[in-house]
Amino acid sequence: MRAAGRGPAGRSAAGSGRALLLGVRHHGPGSARAVRRALDAARPRAVLVEGPPEADALIPLAADEDLRPPVALLAHAVDEPGRSAFWPMAAFSPEWVALRWALEHGVPARFIDLPAAHTLAWQRNPDASTAPGSTAPEAEPPDDVLRVDPLAALADAAGYDDPERWWEDVVEHRGAGRRDPLAPFAAIEEAMTALRDGHGAAATERDLVREAHMRLRLRAALKESGDGPVAVVCGAWHVPALRRTTALTADRALLKGLPKTRADLTWVPWTHRRLTRAGGYGAGIDSPGWYAHLFASPDRPVERWLTRVAGLLRDEDRVVSPAHVIEAVRLAETLAALRGRPLPGLSETTDAVRAVLCEGSDVPLALIEDRLVVGDVMGEVPAAAPAVPLQRDLDRRRRRLRLAPEAAERELELDLRKETDAERSRLLHRLRLLRVDWGEPAVSRGSTGTFRETWRLRWQPELSVRVAEAGVWGTTVPAAATARAEADAVAARDLAEATALAERCLPAGLPDALPTVMRVVAERAALDTDVGRLARALPALARSLRYGDVRGTGTGALADVATGLAERIFVGLPPACAALDADAAEEMRGHVDAVHGAVRLLEEEAGAERAPLPGRLRDRWRDVLRLLSERRGVAGVVRGRAVRLLLDDGQLAADEAARLMGLALSPGTPPADAAAWIEGFVGGGAGGGLLLVHDERLLGLVDGWLSGVSAQAFTDVLPLLRRTFSAYETGVRRTLGELVRAGPGKRRTVVRAGAGTAGFADETDAGRADAVLPVVRLLLGRDGTQRDGTQRDDDQPAGVRT
Repeated sequence: MRAAGRGPAGRSAAGSGRALLLGVRHHGPGSARAVRRALDAARPRAVLVEGPPEADALIPLAADEDLRPPVALLAHAVDEPGRSAFWPMAAFSPEWVALRWALEHGVPARFIDLPAAHTLAWQRNPDASTAPGSTAPEAEPPDDVLRVDPLAALADAAGYDDPERWWEDVVEHRGAGRRDPLAPFAAIEEAMTALRDGHGAAATERDLVREAHMRLRLRAALKESGDGPVAVVCGAWHVPALRRTTALTADRALLKGLPKTRADLTWVPWTHRRLTRAGGYGAGIDSPGWYAHLFASPDRPVERWLTRVAGLLRDEDRVVSPAHVIEAVRLAETLAALRGRPLPGLSETTDAVRAVLCEGSDVPLALIEDRLVVGDVMGEVPAAAPAVPLQRDLDRRRRRLRLAPEAAERELELDLRKETDAERSRLLHRLRLLRVDWGEPAVSRGSTGTFRETWRLRWQPELSVRVAEAGVWGTTVPAAATARAEADAVAARDLAEATALAERCLPAGLPDALPTVMRVVAERAALDTDVGRLARALPALARSLRYGDVRGTGTGALADVATGLAERIFVGLPPACAALDADAAEEMRGHVDAVHGAVRLLEEEAGAERAPLPGRLRDRWRDVLRLLSERRGVAGVVRGRAVRLLLDDGQLAADEAARLMGLALSPGTPPADAAAWIEGFVGGGAGGGLLLVHDERLLGLVDGWLSGVSAQAFTDVLPLLRRTFSAYETGVRRTLGELVRAGPGKRRTVVRAGAGTAGFADETDAGRADAVLPVVRLLLGRDGTQRDGTQRDDDQPAGVRT
C-alpha cells in the first residue's frame, strides 16, 4: 500500500490523488490516536466516516458537551421499531475521533456507508439476492464478521497465534507515525490489499454493495472539495476496494433495486460492556476498559493502570501497599521484555497482578476483569437528540423522580407510603407492562411488609429500542401502559394469564385499564370449568386485592370476581380430587394450599372492610376441607393435607386428627395410599415435624404403621417417606429418631431429657429465657443507653422508650 500522495496508492476510486484513506480497526485506541495525527498533518477539506448517511444531521450533536461516549447511532424502522441497528462509538473509536476533529476544525463531516433504510429493509428479508447490510441487531461495523478474519490471517503470517495480541503490538502499543503520520496507514493498506488479493472470496456480496456506495459518496465529496484532500476513516478491510478504480455505472448498478424502508435515527447511550464480543457485538473487543485507559493515558499507562487496580482491591478490603504496585510494574515490564513486546499489554499486567497483588488467586482477578478490564461505563445523550415522544416523557419522569439510568446493577428500596417512592414504583411497573425491563422486582433483605418494595435496576442500551417499540401504544408512559394492558387483556389466552395481568395493573396504577382487564377476567372465569386453572388464578386476585389497597387503588370489581371464582372452586374441588394418579394428586395438593392462602387474604380484606366480600368465605372453605378429609376416593395426599390445614386453623381437635390418621393408616389401606396421606399431613409445609415431636399419639400411629409394613411395601413407600422427612430441620429429625428409639411409654421422658439439646420441654425454662433479655434490650435500645451514647431517662413511658 501507498498513502495518498505517495505513488500508485495515491490514486482514488475517482482517479484523483486527493483521497486520504485511513484504514482502522474499530474501537482501537492506537488507531484513534493515529487518525488524529494524520488529520492534523493532512488538514483535509472534508472527513468521511463509515456509518449511515441518514445520521449526517446528528453529527453536530457530537460537539455537545452533554453527548459523552460511549454512545451509539440507533436506527429503527418507522413502521416496525423493533427492527433496528446500532453503530456504537467509544471515546477511543477512530470514527468518534474523526467526527470530533472535523467539528473542532469546522470541516464538513459525513457518513458514507450504506443507508440504514437499506440495512433495515434487508433485515426484514435476509434471503434477498443482494445483501446490503448485516442482520445483526448491532449491525455496524461488521468488518470482523468475515469468512476469513483479516487480523487472524495477518497475525498468523507474523507468527502470532493471537490476532488481538498482534494488533496491539504493531498498532496499539507502538508510537508509529510520529515522524510520518501516514506511514501506519500505508502499511495497513498494503497488508489488506495483499490479503484481499489472496482471499478475494472473503469479500461478501454485502461488502461489495457497501463499498460501491462508499465510492459514490467519496466521488461526490471529492467533487465538492475542489483541490483539497478528503479523508476517509473506515475499516481497514474496505481500503483496497475504495482505492480501486471502478466505473460509476458499475457502482450504481450494484445499488439498483435494493429494498428500502423508512428509518429514524438518533444517538443513544451505550456501555463498555456492550462493546465486548461477549455482549453480542460482532465487531466487539475483549477489553474496552483497558482500551479506554490506554487512550486516556498516553504516558506511563502501566503504572496508572496498576494504581487503579490497587485502588479497586483496597476498596474490597484487600491489603495492597505502594510496594506491591511498584513490584507489579517491574514484573509486567520484565514479562513484556521476555516476550518481545514493545510495551506490557493486558496479559502481562494481568499476570503481574495475579502474582503480586492477588497472591496467585484468580478470585480477585474476576473482579478486576469485570470492573476495570470491561467496566460499566455508560455514555450520556443530550436532551436535544431526536427521540420518540414516549422516550421524552420517560426522560422527564425519571429526572423528576431522580432515577438515573446506570449500566451497573443496583438495588432500590422503596417505601410506598412516600409519594416519591410510590411514583417510582408505578413508573417501573408501567415500564414492565411495556416490556421495558429497566427494573426487576427482588426479594427485600429487610422488611417484608406490603409497604416495601425492592427493585434491581440496570439500564441496557437495547432498552432504547424497547421504548421506541412501545411508542406505538402512546406518547406518555401512563397512556402507553394503559393501551398495552388493554390489548394484552383482550389477547389473554386463559384465566391465569388474565388474572396475572390484573395483578400487574394494580401496582402500575392504571385505573383506566382495569375495567377492560376485569371484564376479560370475568369472561374467562365464566367460561373456564377446569378447577386447577381456577385455583391457579385465585391467588393472583387475592394478592391484587390486598396490595392494591396499599396503593390506594379501587378494587370493588376485583372483589366481586374473586368471590365468584372462590365459590366455583369450592363446588368443583371435591370431585376434581378423586381418581388422581400420584403426579396429579401432588399438583392438586399445591392447588389446595394456594386456595387456602388466597381465602385467608380475602377474609382479611373483608374483615378489615377493605373490600365488599359477601359471606364467610373461610367457613365455606372449611366445609370443603372437612369434606375432602373424610371423602372416599380422594387422593391420600389431598386428604392428609386437608386434615393438617383444619388442625392448624384450630377447626379440628387433636383427638379427631388422631382418629382420621388411624383410619388412613389402618391395615386395610394400601401402603402407598397411607404414605401419601402421611406426606400430605406432615410434609410440604413448616411445622409437620414438630407436630410429631409434641403429639405422641400421632407419632405412635406413624411408627406402628411403618413397623407393620411388609418388606416389599416398605421398599415401595421408602422414597416418598424419605422425601417427606428429609425436609425437616436437623434438630427435628434427630429428636424424632430419639423418640422412635425410646419406644412407647418413654417418649415423653426423651423429650424432657432432650430439652437441653433439641430445645423442647413441657414448661418454659425461666433461667434460659432470662439470659437473652440483656441482648433483646440492647437490640431494642432499652438498656438504659441512647444510640448517641447518652443515658436514657428511665422515667420515660415504656412504649415511648421502645
